[in-house]
Amino acid sequence: MTRSPSKALETFPNPRPGREFEIRFECPEFTCLCPKTGQPDFATFYISYVPAELCVELKSLKLYLWSFRDEGHFHEAVTNQILDDLVALVAPRRMTVLGDFKIRGGIHTVVEATHSADGHA
Repeated sequence: MTRSPSKALETFPNPRPGREFEIRFECPEFTCLCPKTGQPDFATFYISYVPAELCVELKSLKLYLWSFRDEGHFHEAVTNQILDDLVALVAPRRMTVLGDFKIRGGIHTVVEATHSADGHA
């Protein structure tokens, strides 16, 4: 069954909310469009977080990342948008989203955005 891309992220309860542990995702198939040229940009996204009460459901994360494929985004903006959306969804203790974009025009771009529930990044 093929699903369509979706911005609807889902969660499930943290199975060990009293224990601090880190969850890491590597997402090597991210694609969006350059807002200036319309050409595709490719990236690997690395997402790591320490959950509080909720965890990100992986199928919804896959469909969420897929939803950027036909949209134009600057690297800095899309990395921060992903962090903002995930933080709004699960309110983690800490989260980092790193976008490692493939070389385009001789430039390799890496954007890292962080969130900490205590206000310290």
